[in-house]
Amino acid sequence: MSPSLEPLHFLGIAGTFMGSLALLAREMGHPVSGVDANVYPPMSTQLAEQGIAYAEGFDVPLPENARLIVGNVMKRGMPVIETMLDRGLPYTSGPQWLGERLLWNRWVIAVAGTHGKTSTASMIAWILDYAGMAPGFLIGGVPINFGISARLGNSPFFVIEADEYDTAFFDKRSKFVHYHPRTLVLNNLEYDHADIFPDLAAIETQFHHLVRILPSSGLVIANADSDALKRVLDRGCWTPVETFGQTGDWQVVGVDPISSRFDVVLKGQFQGSLEWSLLGEHNRTNALAAIAAARHVGVPVKVSLAALTEFKGVARRMELRGEVGDIRVYDDFAHHPTAIASTVAGLKNRYPDRRLIAVLDPRSNTMRMGVHREALRQSFEGADAVFIYAPADLSWNPAETLASMAKPLTVCHTLDGLLAALLETLRAGDQVLVMSNGAFGGLHQRLLDALVQRSESA
Repeated sequence: MSPSLEPLHFLGIAGTFMGSLALLAREMGHPVSGVDANVYPPMSTQLAEQGIAYAEGFDVPLPENARLIVGNVMKRGMPVIETMLDRGLPYTSGPQWLGERLLWNRWVIAVAGTHGKTSTASMIAWILDYAGMAPGFLIGGVPINFGISARLGNSPFFVIEADEYDTAFFDKRSKFVHYHPRTLVLNNLEYDHADIFPDLAAIETQFHHLVRILPSSGLVIANADSDALKRVLDRGCWTPVETFGQTGDWQVVGVDPISSRFDVVLKGQFQGSLEWSLLGEHNRTNALAAIAAARHVGVPVKVSLAALTEFKGVARRMELRGEVGDIRVYDDFAHHPTAIASTVAGLKNRYPDRRLIAVLDPRSNTMRMGVHREALRQSFEGADAVFIYAPADLSWNPAETLASMAKPLTVCHTLDGLLAALLETLRAGDQVLVMSNGAFGGLHQRLLDALVQRSESA
């Protein structure tokens, strides 16, 4: 068997990055298998639909003849990791394998930042596809226009969501240093990932490392409204820079929040208008970055605007999961105070006459540690009522932290209790915004099923 077709066994295959990488590896011709635990949609669904088999659990036998691709969920002490090291099996990290095996000869368009990476990368991939450029992509979610999170593509262009989280237990650099982009979007930068970064300055250093490896013939597209990104670029940048945002080269003007229509200008010059289905200021800002990135690889702005009118969004990004009795249930990935505030405001501005019920699962490591708990008070300003899930192992008390919030607040310690409390509250015309970066115990579908049952028994 040629080296290009060596079997690959993914440790942590159901993560958004690793699952997408497994799809690419199989498309390249590699036999693919893997293991993971606590698997949930959309990646579990995607792996099943693509016919990629995996075992559940981290105490299962390892194959004899496969290279192991190690995800950053894997830690020392896990049986498969100890077996891998004791037996001297060949291994590498997912980002390093991707950079060396697939990205080294591609024009990489990377999207980095605290928020909006998935949506912006999805927009760029769709714009390029709409323009006939057949890009490859790897995205930490499932763009609805494609129905899949990764593909090789048939052109030099490859769009990737560039995560600042660490690469693996044996490589503590950020994933994105392995990707070597030519076009780099820096969406924003705030403190996150408190489990691996002590402060914002540490994250800025990782972004500086990324900027240092960009070619001088490339382009940095940076959010002009981010002081942290300004500090990163001030440390040294050898690549041309375009900016976007309220004070940037690229700006949004003439916004109609009801129709989601707005105009795009570049250095004060009108470029065109866009009316689309997405909500919120954050998505308008993402669109500016996507349009600028596409322009750098040769797509005219008017083509990008036409493409975005047909952009359907990303699964689990303000996704309408269902409607029962004029009660709408949305699913969103928001798990940082800034993203929560923007998501809530976007939905409320679009439907100001409907009650907005915000439901949060503080599941991320940073949220569970309570790092952002004080900032949450302002995040729910557009909501009419707030529900917080607080399992027993949460390290802070939402009822105490958010007691001064001028919104009705319900804190529930079990999912059953949360479901019951929602059912007592909801009435026709309500919008339920469920926010979590995990499966949330299937709350979305459980709520929809319970609403159907309630309407049938009424």
